[in-house]
Order: sequence, then structure tokens, then C-alpha cells
Amino acid sequence: MTFKSLGIIDPILKALDAKGYTDPTPVQEQSIPILLNGNDLLGCAQTGTGKTAAFAIPIIQQLYLNKHQDSKGRRKVRALIVTPTRELAIQIGENFTTYAKHTGIENTVIFGGVKQHSQVKRLRAGVDVLVATPGRLLDLMNQGFISLKDVEYSVLDEADHMLDMGFIHDIKKIIAKLPHKRQSLFFSATMPPEIVKLSGKILGNPQKVTIEPEKTTAEKVEQSIYFVSKKSKIKLLIHLIQENKVNTAIAFSRTKHGANKIVKQLQKAGITSAAIHGNKSQGARQLALSNFKKGELKVLVATDIAARGIDVSELEYVFNYDLPNIPETYVHRIGRTGRANASGTAISFCDSEERPYLKDIEKLIGERIPKIDEHPFVDDNEEVSSTPKKQQNNRSQKSSNRPRKDNNPEKKRENPYSRKRRIARENSRSSE
Repeated sequence: MTFKSLGIIDPILKALDAKGYTDPTPVQEQSIPILLNGNDLLGCAQTGTGKTAAFAIPIIQQLYLNKHQDSKGRRKVRALIVTPTRELAIQIGENFTTYAKHTGIENTVIFGGVKQHSQVKRLRAGVDVLVATPGRLLDLMNQGFISLKDVEYSVLDEADHMLDMGFIHDIKKIIAKLPHKRQSLFFSATMPPEIVKLSGKILGNPQKVTIEPEKTTAEKVEQSIYFVSKKSKIKLLIHLIQENKVNTAIAFSRTKHGANKIVKQLQKAGITSAAIHGNKSQGARQLALSNFKKGELKVLVATDIAARGIDVSELEYVFNYDLPNIPETYVHRIGRTGRANASGTAISFCDSEERPYLKDIEKLIGERIPKIDEHPFVDDNEEVSSTPKKQQNNRSQKSSNRPRKDNNPEKKRENPYSRKRRIARENSRSSE
């Protein structure tokens, strides 16, 4: 199937051809006909599956075929896309600009963390499509710079991430200001009960599209796991970057402080890098991302919140410096590489405290991640667990003969098996 066979108009096809897009992805193939027919849509799909084009293309087409302006010729906001992060908002805006290049449809992006003057100026000039993060959208609505009364198409993207970031109340306020008669689209990577409940308040009688990204992502991305102590992770990261001659990689840190620390150590080793996270200004985040895309940085160190929306073509490696405690996040992370039909490599580090996280991840993706045993920084705990069972028993028997310090014996209950062995030893001694 091609985009032309889906009924896409020539001005959009021309833009898609220039980007080299000919065959739609599964989410595009299923979603576009539904949306062109005017139906609401409930989509379960993560970033990397092509869902931005799945909703942007039909929205642009319908706006193009049904153009109208106010009496002064000014454009009204007729399509609203709400998304959780600044990076994702910018990416969606760029995609709208690309697909609408030959249609005359105008869009703008608004988000917090920067002064509002330039955003307000653009809004006053008039736009057809508004891409926004919830906080800045509500702020400008309250100031009277944005009206949603003319919105015909509304999209809530990355809904599960919205809830994780605490935007639920903002979303409800925004929905309350939308016209009752509109086409609504709701996209989420996962569908927990809270998301299903929220979608019920937004959508009428939606058509449903579900894309299973876990299996396809896992198939395209070469995955591996290294067991390593927490203190040796940075040494292993530097070693692998140098050993594999890595040119482009994203390393995921669980914390902002951790991301800064990783960058500092990489820079000491002569590896160009920068961090993006919530404490960085919007200007700093955009500069880091721009330099990374231009090849001026080898490694971008990111927290999960900042990483949503990062779309870098031909990204070689994803390093899970810290394993995520939410298994779905692992799929999102490794989905940064292996985009579309490309392949990629995802390397994860696991210290002793992260073993339960690994177990949950492997359960979700339905496979064991290949373990790399031979590397310079093997975790001592892993060496113990890899020791043959007979040797481990010998060690445990030796250690059982050592006197144990008991700081509070009255609060400790003796293991029944240990009690039997103790009684047997005492009987043996008395018989001597």
C-alpha cells in the first residue's frame, strides 16, 4: 500500500516524496482512512511507529480542503495538538511544517521555559495548527491570547506520559474549553485504567488502532546486558564508546544529577557530550540537541522526561546507563534507535540493585536480553552468582561454621533448617 492509495492529495504527496516516504507504516495505514472519514480515534502506539504522520497528514488534508478565515482574513486555530514535553512539541511542529509545505497551512509551537513574547506575536499573526504543552497553553488562554472556540481537530499525544508528569488536571481544563463538535484523537503508548477512563471523557464513539511496538522494536534492535557495579558503570561506558568507535549515542540516566555527572566524566575522557534534563533551560536543551544532530557531540545524556520527542536519524547506540524501574520505559528508550526500518544497538548496564528491573523488562518484551560475560568491569556479585552450584554450597558450608554476630537475638527467629543442623551438631558432641 502507498500513501497515494490512501487518498492523500497531491500537495501532501509531493512533500512526502521529497522526504522519501512512499509506503505508510502500520499505524499510518490503519489511522489515516479512519481520520479522513471524520471518525474519532483511540490509538495505542509509541514514538517511533510513525504516529505523528498518522494524525498530521489527515489533519492537514482536511484543513486544506476546507479552508476558511475570519472577516479580516486572519487564520484561526482549527487544530490543536497537546503533548507533554517541549522537545516532542517542537518535533511535531517540524513535521507539520514538512508535510504542509505545499498546502499553505501554517502552524506554530508554544511551550514553557522561555519568554512568551515571540510566541504571542506568532499567535496574533494567525495560525491553523497549534502544537502546545499543557502549562503554557493554559497560561496564554488565561491571558486571552488563545481561543479554542474554532478548534475542529484535537489531538492528545503521549497521554500516559501526561499523567506521569501530573498534567491530568490541566488536560481536563483544556478539554472543557474545546467545542463539543470536533474530531478527537487520543494516542498513548500504554492503556492503563486511568488512560482508558480519560479517553472516555474526550472521545465519543472512537475507532481503535493498536500497534504492538514491544515485539517489533525488540526484533529490530540488537540488545545486550552488562552486569556491572554502580561505581564501574562510567568506566564501562567510556570503554564501550572507545572500543566500538561510537559516533552517535544517547545514554539514559535515571536522575538529573546523574546525567550531569556522566557528562563530566565523559568530557574528562575526551568524549564530546552534553546533558538534557528538566533543570536545563530550553535554550541549553535545544542547543545540545542541535549540536548532537549536527555531529558535534558524540553522546547525549538524557533523563526519560527530556528524551521524549528526540528523533535523531541513524542513531547508532542507546546506552541504558541506569535501568528504568518501569519496563515500558525500556521499550521507549531503545526505540530511539532502530527507527522506521533501520536497525540499532541498545546496551544496558545492570548493577545488583537493578536486577528486579531487568526481570520485569524481560517479562514485558518476552525474551531474555543476551548477557555479555566478558568485559573488564564484571560485577563481583555476578561472579558469585555465576559460580558453579557445588562451589557455592562449599562456600556456604564454610561460612556457616563462622560465628555470627547477633545484635538482637530475641527479635530473630532461627531458621528451622539451621535449628535441625545445630541440634544434630550438639547431639554429635555429647555422644563424643
